[in-house]
Amino acid sequence: MASREQYHSKKTASSFSYSRSFILLLFFGSLFLGFSLFKSSLLPFRAPANEVTATFPTGDGASGSLNACDYSDGEWIYYPRGKSLRYDHTCKEIFKGWNCISSSKYNALDIVNWRWKPHRCELPQFDPLLFLQRFTNTSIGFVGDSLNRNMFVSLFCTLRRVSTEVKKWRPAGADRGFTFLKYNLTIAYHRTNLLARYGRWSANSNGGLLESLGFMEGYRVDVDIPEGTWAEAPNFHDILIFNTGHWWWAPSKFDPVKSPMLFFENGMPLIPPVPPDVGIDKVLKHMISFTQKRVRPGTSLFFRTQSPRHFEGGDWDQGGSCQRSQPLTPREVEELFAIEKNGTNVEARLVNQHLYSALHGSSFQILDITHMSEFRADAHPSTAGGKKHDDCMHWCLPGVTDTWNDLFIAHLHNNKNRVKQIISL
Repeated sequence: MASREQYHSKKTASSFSYSRSFILLLFFGSLFLGFSLFKSSLLPFRAPANEVTATFPTGDGASGSLNACDYSDGEWIYYPRGKSLRYDHTCKEIFKGWNCISSSKYNALDIVNWRWKPHRCELPQFDPLLFLQRFTNTSIGFVGDSLNRNMFVSLFCTLRRVSTEVKKWRPAGADRGFTFLKYNLTIAYHRTNLLARYGRWSANSNGGLLESLGFMEGYRVDVDIPEGTWAEAPNFHDILIFNTGHWWWAPSKFDPVKSPMLFFENGMPLIPPVPPDVGIDKVLKHMISFTQKRVRPGTSLFFRTQSPRHFEGGDWDQGGSCQRSQPLTPREVEELFAIEKNGTNVEARLVNQHLYSALHGSSFQILDITHMSEFRADAHPSTAGGKKHDDCMHWCLPGVTDTWNDLFIAHLHNNKNRVKQIISL
């Protein structure tokens, strides 16, 4: 909460029976096999239903109740007369590359005229004033990469429209944060690409296990140590929403040959070295455990599924673009994202396989935004993102991440109503 204070051996290389050449062969074999498996899984992926009993507060404080609903099963419906914007391009927290109205993207104002409609229930646009009133004295932390920042900014701009008395600060090591003073509600964004701590690694002149295998440089990833930007967040926030995925297979950053990800556990390198698809499973296991052990009683934990990219005609560095003016059809979605198609954008569904497996049996709730977002090839900054290539990964604001927050807050309202029902028994 806003009233809390802000937070703040090297072992001798053991002998091993494998020869240097054999282990090198084993490493690169496992690396490329892992990447191949990531790109071409044999089993089609179907995410578990994002099903909850939907209860939403009405204007007079009562609650309406709906039957169990799979929010991910629905369609985007166009309202040609448009609807009033939750916020506009003047919200200063919007990153320049995502401000599609300011950058005059041709369909920027049309993007918000589409509304996600689940087939078996309603997903209402959340009321920002009611939300502030209901979650007074609450702190919410977004932990993850720039796509979670995209969602964080959407929430901030929506709330800022109805409550202007705001304090800007960096709670618990956050990259940025704000407290809405009238309600003592804090929201913060903790930037972390892998969740785990990582940094440049170079060979030691005195040698070591990795040096003996011929590694000269790369990125050390400690699978069991959280990045410092969010390590204090579980003990600070009342609600946490995590994501990871986009950086795990990013050859421009973690080149599998020139600068590979080198995974460490308990301070020692994993030998033989493992590929990213094994590394992410280890990180998720440790970070989920770390978080669950450190949260305070009553903390709500969420993990957001992977946000889809929409590159067509090649990847971001191969001339790929996203020039659509309206959402995809269901058939086009499967053409672009089906695992068996092994296309440029298959990453989203494959990353989700790792997430669902790791989160099974945990206390995290899954916020499934993947399928609803797969349709929205029209809602990225594209050429208006200010980059040398099309931005078909982030989302225009206002835009799709506003609907993610509708879903997120529907879950929060539902959780709160459940607690009230239990207390009243």
